[in-house]
Amino acid sequence: MSTLEGRAALVTGGGTGIGLGCAHRLAADGALVTICGRRRDVVERAAAEIGHGARWIGCDVTDDAQVGAAVAFAAEPLDRLDIVVANAGGAATAGPLVLTDIGGFAATLALNVTGTLSTIKHAAPVMARHGGSIVTLSSIAGHLTHRNLGAYAVAKAGVEMLTRNAADELGRFGIRVNAVRPGLVPTDAAASLNDDETTRADYLAQMPLARVGTVADVAGVVRFLAGDDAAWVTGQLLGIDGGHSLRRGPDLGNLFDATFEGPLRELLGEPR
Repeated sequence: MSTLEGRAALVTGGGTGIGLGCAHRLAADGALVTICGRRRDVVERAAAEIGHGARWIGCDVTDDAQVGAAVAFAAEPLDRLDIVVANAGGAATAGPLVLTDIGGFAATLALNVTGTLSTIKHAAPVMARHGGSIVTLSSIAGHLTHRNLGAYAVAKAGVEMLTRNAADELGRFGIRVNAVRPGLVPTDAAASLNDDETTRADYLAQMPLARVGTVADVAGVVRFLAGDDAAWVTGQLLGIDGGHSLRRGPDLGNLFDATFEGPLRELLGEPR
């Protein structure tokens, strides 16, 4: 692949997991990487681990002003911003939709959808000077049902449509926008899915390649989308899931049914 020398990159949620893996890969290929995250101590340690002059800044992507400050900080050393990985996300609530706490649902949308929008909104005016690539993080949950993780699934579906609309609007300014859809990758955020043997086995049963992913698997595709080899690629949603998306979503009943089945039946009655 062509080098990323002389290019500036920002990775939100870059202190751990997939975000950290993406930051490592971009920095190793020559980009000047800035990572941001809510936990300042975590991103400070991560930047030191990445090396290659990596920088860090505290940022909660649900705070629009903080996102603006993070974008400005990332662009300052080279007076440009070429690559943005809108990785920050997660689930603030879980359980059946009819038992969902509205506050948790709204927080999940804010973290995933509004946070990604804020990142694109602030990055685009800076990136338009030279063009560049924005990569958002979706999930197989953005297009396959995940029973009891409905709020997260809706949020990731929102990220996907946001990505496509942004690609349509920003292409004429030389900005490409694509999303990646990771399957099961054993990070801290996905520990409950990977550590439960029944759940993990169900994931593997739905994957033609029959193995869980790695952070490097995702980072490699993000690196491709960030660089010149993907210069004619925009508005795409790329699955990195071992083929899981060819089949059905995971069965998460082993994680949730014991907790929610009683309240669910009390509310809705017996299943037909």
